[in-house]
Amino acid sequence: METPAPRTMWRLVLALLCLQLGEGLVRIPMRKGRSMREVMRDNGVPEGFLKGLKGDPGRKYLLSNAVAYEPLTNYLNSFYFGEISIGTPPQNFLVLFDTGSSNLWVPSTYCQTPACENHAMFNCSLSSTFSDIGVTYTLRYGFGDLSVVLGSDTVTIQNIVVKNQEFGLSLDEPSNPFYYLDFDGILGMAYPGVGISGYNTLIQNMMQQSQLTEPIFSFYYSRNPTYNYGGEVILGGVDPQLYTGEVLWTPVVQEFYWKIGIEEFSIGPSATGWCSQGCHGIVDTGTFLLTIPGQFMSAFLQQLGAEENDDGYVVDCSSVPSMPTLYFAISGAQLSLPPSVYVLNNDGVCSVGVESTYVSSTNGQPLWILGNVFLRQYYSIFDIANNRVGFALSA
Repeated sequence: METPAPRTMWRLVLALLCLQLGEGLVRIPMRKGRSMREVMRDNGVPEGFLKGLKGDPGRKYLLSNAVAYEPLTNYLNSFYFGEISIGTPPQNFLVLFDTGSSNLWVPSTYCQTPACENHAMFNCSLSSTFSDIGVTYTLRYGFGDLSVVLGSDTVTIQNIVVKNQEFGLSLDEPSNPFYYLDFDGILGMAYPGVGISGYNTLIQNMMQQSQLTEPIFSFYYSRNPTYNYGGEVILGGVDPQLYTGEVLWTPVVQEFYWKIGIEEFSIGPSATGWCSQGCHGIVDTGTFLLTIPGQFMSAFLQQLGAEENDDGYVVDCSSVPSMPTLYFAISGAQLSLPPSVYVLNNDGVCSVGVESTYVSSTNGQPLWILGNVFLRQYYSIFDIANNRVGFALSA
């Protein structure tokens, strides 16, 4: 008897997981990719090049009519992705499920750069359901632009089938950094207001075509991720087995990103007062680290005793158990982040999983980005109908 290929076996596991959840509630396992640092080092890219790639993670939230800002600086660290397919018959892609952007794009055969050729590429001539839209636009990154042309086709995510979905087919991808990314494209899950004007997002079409049991999706990130299992995206509802205790609900304060209010931030028992005039936080599955407003970064690192070097904001691994717990006051509750979660141990080098942004929120409030480091601690629920985000302690 022939042994199934690993990818085939993986799909079989996905199908079985789907059946357990019932019709309309779809569970998509996410893999944890190698960090771009690891991939580039494995390919002999010098350390100095990596330093030149660093940008401001908040730049993706600067709204502009001309371009769509997308995340990439954080991929120097790590990322999580899952499989979708586009076209008839289906062509498979590994995509980042990103609540910090709204567009869907994948590499295409229109693109001749090494970055595209190193990934799965969509071939529109092989799909009987493809329609060309022909509008081009630019995704601008901190270190290189990506140009795409719009088309529409059937998008399939397990038993969810969305017809006539607009998406971007890449025309040009610079080798640095796209060549080195383990995933192919990005599936944006933020509000339509930050998508390309005049075209429905995938989430909008899922709802309009009655493909979701409820207008909700949720994310679970494993505290001990591996390439084969890093967590799950659940479309159409929640899985109570993936969290414990009550769900804390907090309203979205601006319907562009999944942006919420933060009332206070404390380091150990001491409130910092940094949010005395109000802070905003964007719940962003497309950002790996916890991002801190730039004006607070030096004071934060000083209180944690972290020192900056080539490996990041480094602390002595033996001191981690005695480091303070961080607390976010959200909707009157204290959400804690212990050092075992916010300190990353990479081969015996311990670094604080933070970066800074100098981008502020719309009305000048300090802006935090609650990325994967925060979301490993809390199962996150995105309630589209009620414009709110839920947090519950991950199981």
